[in-house]
Amino acid sequence: MTCSPYSRREFLGQSALAAGASLASWPHLSVAAQKPKAKRPRVAAIFTVLRFRSHAYNILENFLGPYYFRGKLVDPGVDVVSFYADQFPEDDMAKEASARFGIPLCKSIEEAMCAGGKELAVDAVLSIGEHGNYAYNERGQHLYPRKRFFDESFAVMKKAGRFVPFFNDKHLSYDWSEAKEMYDSCREHGMPLIAGSSVPLAQRRPMLELPPGADIEEAVSIHGGGLESYDFHALEVLQSIVEARRGGETGIARIELVYGEAFEKARKAGRWSQDLVDAAMKAETDMQAARQSRPTQGVFAGPKPTTAVFEPPPGPRGQYAICVKYRDGLKATVLRIGGGSDRWNFACRLKGDPAPKATAYFNSPWGNRGLFKALSHAIQHNFVAGEEPYPAERTLLTTGAVEAVMHSWEQKGNAIETPHLAIKYQPKEWSAFRENGRSWSILTKDVPQPAGFEPRSFDELK
Repeated sequence: MTCSPYSRREFLGQSALAAGASLASWPHLSVAAQKPKAKRPRVAAIFTVLRFRSHAYNILENFLGPYYFRGKLVDPGVDVVSFYADQFPEDDMAKEASARFGIPLCKSIEEAMCAGGKELAVDAVLSIGEHGNYAYNERGQHLYPRKRFFDESFAVMKKAGRFVPFFNDKHLSYDWSEAKEMYDSCREHGMPLIAGSSVPLAQRRPMLELPPGADIEEAVSIHGGGLESYDFHALEVLQSIVEARRGGETGIARIELVYGEAFEKARKAGRWSQDLVDAAMKAETDMQAARQSRPTQGVFAGPKPTTAVFEPPPGPRGQYAICVKYRDGLKATVLRIGGGSDRWNFACRLKGDPAPKATAYFNSPWGNRGLFKALSHAIQHNFVAGEEPYPAERTLLTTGAVEAVMHSWEQKGNAIETPHLAIKYQPKEWSAFRENGRSWSILTKDVPQPAGFEPRSFDELK
């Protein structure tokens, strides 16, 4: 398909007529979403693969039509004008979506950035470097092409002398030097950067809000997934809360992966407080009824992802811990307990208060797919307002932390000193970007998930 800078606009007009109803007729639509925009940012969507329930699928469905956030249907406020797909698996959806939505599928990132022309023709970049068949290195790191996506996008901006807001899905890169270069380039050229995990934006059950400048003595973050990929999410959950402690963030001094026999020895020696672990797990137990009310796979018949060509190397078996020593003395631990993708728990202890503060993150009645609605809302704020909803330094720090975890794994659990993670920053108020749970009174267990890529299929929600 030949890229065209105006095909997206033509399609939007045609699809509005075909719908037979205006946005105003949809329930819970915010007043702001109904107002015409003077200028909607044009977005290039660059991704590894678009297949069922891939990150590109979960994010783009909230960019090509209204979606629920905090109980209201909101308009994305931006227009995706070009696609670039790095790979096309057997269950690819990019080609069909391009034709159906009138969004050109370009042959290169440069072409997508120029929307088929010869000069930069977009106002923001949606870079989704997750999923697809990519190799692992000897350390066990997944070699996703996030830095390449950034470099090729940045080259077009540099040539044009205009630098636009950028979103990078999950950690910036598997390599610290690459991640730091990406961050530095954004700061040097005034590019608003948003990156990181979707999990910190999920609903907290019970609601947990620490007082500003809280004096946190110890914290734990618990997940049930795998090495690197889920460790990153748990580190982001941890960092998104502890960054607001007294004095702000000062950075991480040391990371150590503890597993096998060393894990049991560390647990018995009290390297992390068991009462915090118990409180975090109790928060999850207390919301089990909500988790179990989620529809089963039988409610919809979505296609299954293809099997990856590159299988991940084995990680630690059973439970393991990531012991994090912050430069200001804060002690924190990320724990892998059990298995599954739904476990995101947190607990901490404040100075002078022996009772743990704990919460569990509820992804949605649609599982992890629901996490991306709040994330999409935050990304769109970055694109429209040109303002980071929360500090990009958070993800720079967690990127370095998860890389250190993989070095510790490679070195059979040796502690890794991290002087390069002396990253100081002040938090900002960002609670307005988190889901408050009101959406899940609308997208209930009785609302079936769309089985295909159907961003505008909201008839069943009326």
